[in-house]
Amino acid sequence: MTTGFSQQLTAEAKNDTVSLKNLRDTGEVDTEMVKITVLSENTVGIPSGLTGEWGLALLVETAGAKILLDTGERGNILANAAALQVNLREVDALVMSHGHYDHSGGMRDFLRLRGEVPVYVHPDFFSPHYSARPREQYIGVPYCRKELESLGARFVWERNPRQIAPGLWISGEVPRQTDFEKGDSRLVTVENGQKIPDPLRDDMSLYCVTDEGLVIILGCAHAGVVNIVEHARRVTGVDRIYGIIGGTHLGPASREQQEATITYLQGLNLKFLAANHCTGLPVAAHLAAIFGPVFHFAPAGACYKLPLKDGDD
Repeated sequence: MTTGFSQQLTAEAKNDTVSLKNLRDTGEVDTEMVKITVLSENTVGIPSGLTGEWGLALLVETAGAKILLDTGERGNILANAAALQVNLREVDALVMSHGHYDHSGGMRDFLRLRGEVPVYVHPDFFSPHYSARPREQYIGVPYCRKELESLGARFVWERNPRQIAPGLWISGEVPRQTDFEKGDSRLVTVENGQKIPDPLRDDMSLYCVTDEGLVIILGCAHAGVVNIVEHARRVTGVDRIYGIIGGTHLGPASREQQEATITYLQGLNLKFLAANHCTGLPVAAHLAAIFGPVFHFAPAGACYKLPLKDGDD
């Protein structure tokens, strides 16, 4: 099934000229809320035949658009989506947060199901990403570009912020400005034949404007949670942060980075925090103790309509 929104995004992927402003002008889209469904995550939260895997995939629905952020590790999003009665053929665009296998491993299966669709990626998406510990191994995209294009991927290479639906932004490359968000020392890449620390310039997030502030949707936050939040404020012009969901990569971070980030988050007066995936269970449990009912674990199967209304979990 191809929606009008998907046709418009596909045209944009081909010629980069289509404006989405008219979608808001029609009055037929809701830019005041966002629905986020966790299709893939390390853990499973409901007994509905779902499969957990080391990875992340989030379906984001807002402003009349259905945007898939990442595809998990092994393609279990297809069965999980079916169990949750989510029709992946209705996805209007795929946004890839970065080029690691646990976010891109489901791309082939998704594209086989969905067919032609815009795929927003940073130009470094296919860079050679490696992990040096506990043993050196390739952890980048497990498929080549030509294979994915043959299955319907229409890559849109985006280094800069871009609004892909009314009130929904791709972050583009996030400037690294804090002095305590150091990145993961285990991760390396190859440039000019030399192994160097991986800058993961391809790390991107989604910024969604709601009537109660920004909802920031993370893949793995390799750029640093604080850097991402401050970038979101600059890009959207919205200072109030309503909520954050996704992988924070605080699990492997230093104690200094963890504490500085948590102190920063406490200063935001968040109404919603759902840190999962690479956050790690110990850090997630710590966040739950600090933030109380504001915190959610966000396993596969979780679904949130934001801003939350009274009585919502």
